[in-house]
Amino acid sequence: MNKFQRSWLLLKSSLSVIGRNKELLIFPIVIFVCTIAMVSFFVAPALLRPTGYSYLSAQHWQAISHSLFRESAGPSGRAGFTPGAVVYFAFIYFVAMFIATFFNVAFYNEILAALTGQPVSVARGLRFAFTKLGSILMWTLFAGLVGLIIKTIEERFALVGRIIGRLLGIAWSIAAVFAIPVIVREEKNANPFSVLQKSASAIKRTWGEALIGYVGLSFANTAIFLASVLVLGGFAVLCGALNNYWLLIPVGLVWLVAIFCWSYLIGVASNVYRGALFLYAAEGTVPEPYSQELLDMAWKVKRS
Repeated sequence: MNKFQRSWLLLKSSLSVIGRNKELLIFPIVIFVCTIAMVSFFVAPALLRPTGYSYLSAQHWQAISHSLFRESAGPSGRAGFTPGAVVYFAFIYFVAMFIATFFNVAFYNEILAALTGQPVSVARGLRFAFTKLGSILMWTLFAGLVGLIIKTIEERFALVGRIIGRLLGIAWSIAAVFAIPVIVREEKNANPFSVLQKSASAIKRTWGEALIGYVGLSFANTAIFLASVLVLGGFAVLCGALNNYWLLIPVGLVWLVAIFCWSYLIGVASNVYRGALFLYAAEGTVPEPYSQELLDMAWKVKRS
């Protein structure tokens, strides 16, 4: 009950910040739409290039498949990417990461503005992100390379690789949790090693070294989701008693839409909470309406 109460207070505090700055809800939509648009722009030439067949025919897609995949020569017989496809998709991967990082820098610039009592502006956030293109590009390359190394370790060394990759992934997630806010707050373009060092230093200085996990809004979010499932299940039982299951269709659709909207809101609230944690860790300020007690409990600590 204490965990739920703390998580609920965090959720209420984050939602109150969003309530005062509703423009923050726009950023995830912009990030998603622009990322999809840019990735589609680069993917389309590979999928829609002329093959001599109609785009609606199976032969066209077979030709595309043969140009991207090759049969493995090993005993597993699994298909793999051609060298050209590997380079192409790696490029798309980094483009998608760059776009996401760019818009997240704009997003966090406005989150930090909201937490310090300033008005929020989508246009200002985007203009600010353009001033950080150097840092964004270097961080994208660095983070993308780290991700590829972890993925390669997981795939090459079977069970041991998955364990090592998992541990490296946890360590990376903790150390880089404040990377985007650090890029926002740095006056000059910072190299990625400096960004990672400052992010990790803020966490270590504020919460210590024995960190094993991040405590976010998941507890309250899970409780609310389970409560909605119970309500939906109760309605299903009622429909069964009335022998009218058609009523489940509109109610189920409403439930799906509500869960999607709630998940979207929780995602924004989690980013706001992370911005508050950064201000507390890096600058020693407790933004309204959070309390120091709530921010001190942001991480699970390993017991000796």
